[in-house]
Amino acid sequence: MNEVNAVYNLAAPSSLPVKIATYQRRRMFDHFLATCQLPAQDKTILDVGVTSDKAYESSNYLEAWYPIKQCITAAGIDDAGFLEQNYPGMRFVKADALDLPFGDCTYDFVHSSAVIEHVGSFENQIQMIGECARVARNSFFITTPNPWFPVEFHTVLPLVHWMPKPAFRKLMAVIGKPFFALEANLNLITRNQLLRAAKIACGDAFEISVKSVSLAAWPSNLLLVGKRR
Repeated sequence: MNEVNAVYNLAAPSSLPVKIATYQRRRMFDHFLATCQLPAQDKTILDVGVTSDKAYESSNYLEAWYPIKQCITAAGIDDAGFLEQNYPGMRFVKADALDLPFGDCTYDFVHSSAVIEHVGSFENQIQMIGECARVARNSFFITTPNPWFPVEFHTVLPLVHWMPKPAFRKLMAVIGKPFFALEANLNLITRNQLLRAAKIACGDAFEISVKSVSLAAWPSNLLLVGKRR
């Protein structure tokens, strides 16, 4: 596991938090399929923000679970070239979510799971949504943890992320988690902020909505969906 993933992956692969995360990702994957009416042999998918992590079963769940591998292009700043060997037929491209090296409307659908909270400032989050929208011919689908869920998924700590962001970042530094003290590494985004960012990024070109999946009746993950008008 590389150094960055070692910082992100604080829970043991067989732990209860990871099992819960895998369960929730399966539900988000099912939402993606239903939203985009997939699988389909003739529809292409760009997955933005794949990881080099191999420790967690669901780290690159789209590549693992989507049945038509040749429809998938995976993009990320990590070296995830091993995905091509693990899932023959798909393609990996090293690329930044803020500046995707693809033409307008290149892919039928653009998918991104738990990446937007790691691209930095709100302005960067707008830019990422804009890039996903630009490349999507039909729809984009972006997931992120719900900041109002009582446990922060990256640190596996309760309630501390409800503090004002400056106080949360100071606390992370004090308790020995300096990686998460930096906005560039973790910047949680609320439902209303997602909607505002998407409207700024997409204008009237897309119909925007935010859905969610819940854990114990509490929304745990937000699903930003944009459908080209």
